[in-house]
Amino acid sequence: MTVFTVSQTTSYIRQSLESDPVLGDIWVSGEVANLRRSGTGHSYFSLRDSAASLKCVLFLSYGGSELLKSGEAVTARGRVSIYEKSGDVQLIADLVLPEGVGELHLQLEELKHKLRLEGLFEPSRKRPLPPFPRRVAVVTSPTGAVWQDIRNVASRRYPLVELALAPTPVQGEEAARGIAEALRAVYEADVDVAIVARGGGSLDDLRPFNEETVARAIYSSRVPVISAVGHETDVTISDLVADVRAPTPSAAAEMAVPDMADIARRLSTARRSMTTSVAARLDADAESLRGLVGRVLSSPPDTDTLRREIDDRLSLAHTHLTHGIEVRRERLRSLSDRLTALSPRDTLRRGYAVVQRREDGAVAGAAAPVKVGDTLDVTLETARLAADVTSVRGRPARDGP
Repeated sequence: MTVFTVSQTTSYIRQSLESDPVLGDIWVSGEVANLRRSGTGHSYFSLRDSAASLKCVLFLSYGGSELLKSGEAVTARGRVSIYEKSGDVQLIADLVLPEGVGELHLQLEELKHKLRLEGLFEPSRKRPLPPFPRRVAVVTSPTGAVWQDIRNVASRRYPLVELALAPTPVQGEEAARGIAEALRAVYEADVDVAIVARGGGSLDDLRPFNEETVARAIYSSRVPVISAVGHETDVTISDLVADVRAPTPSAAAEMAVPDMADIARRLSTARRSMTTSVAARLDADAESLRGLVGRVLSSPPDTDTLRREIDDRLSLAHTHLTHGIEVRRERLRSLSDRLTALSPRDTLRRGYAVVQRREDGAVAGAAAPVKVGDTLDVTLETARLAADVTSVRGRPARDGP
């Protein structure tokens, strides 16, 4: 015999309940009772009828909490599970609707909930419309009044824009597929904005614009999409997915293109403002220039003083230059006298002679000793002599002790 713990048992029950195909996605209707809202915004309540009661929880992130009031009859969608800590079986709801809504409405709300969780309605992904579109595509029926209304409004407001019709049925069994295909064809064309539009009608008439295929076609658009489906009070899934929702097709045309008359008014206002600003700046600059001219005329420069300063500087420069030249000239004379004193001619003039060996021209002396038989050249101040060495005497004794 296998014995399970309480935790194992409740865990098994939870897995069994949540894997059941019926209990995993179920709609339950009943009267709201024991309603309690937590500090975090979650709603805890019971759904009951004359014979039974089912505990429920609706977390803050899901829709329909505003419909929960004690005694109100509602229909809740969710999955049945067990809260293991207390052992209570409960419905974890993700959508609450008023009781009595039709099957089509339930399906619509279920699809809205699915797409909302996927982020298709996220405001942060919605793009602004271009201020001056070149080409606008219109996805609508070619035979209805919507196409003509959009053309009339657009041509009146902004004749420069080019409108391109992407024809498709907007009602009937094939409408959703046609709208999605027309949108995909638009994305391949060179357009700046796309308008998805049709006139008003019942919920069944607007059904193509509540289809998932159309919602995903709008979501995948590479250009901003304006949804103008039905009247102002009609809100479809296409309106929620589109970048901009227009209450009517004519309003969509007004949103898509600027108003030339308004542009002309703004340009005129800007021109006047610019003219006024430039004129004021010119007046201010002219006044400043007049002030500068007045200051120049009222206080001319003292040219006499400037001339005296120039003369003084020139005189000082001439003095420095003359002194420098004299100093250098005196230095040159001193160097010349020193060179003259060292001249060989002056040495000869004082009675000395230069004795050289003829064979190599070396000056006789310690570096070039003379021996008997050498021929010498003797240079005097006024003559040059040739002499043969017949004898060599030693160096004369030095003076002194």
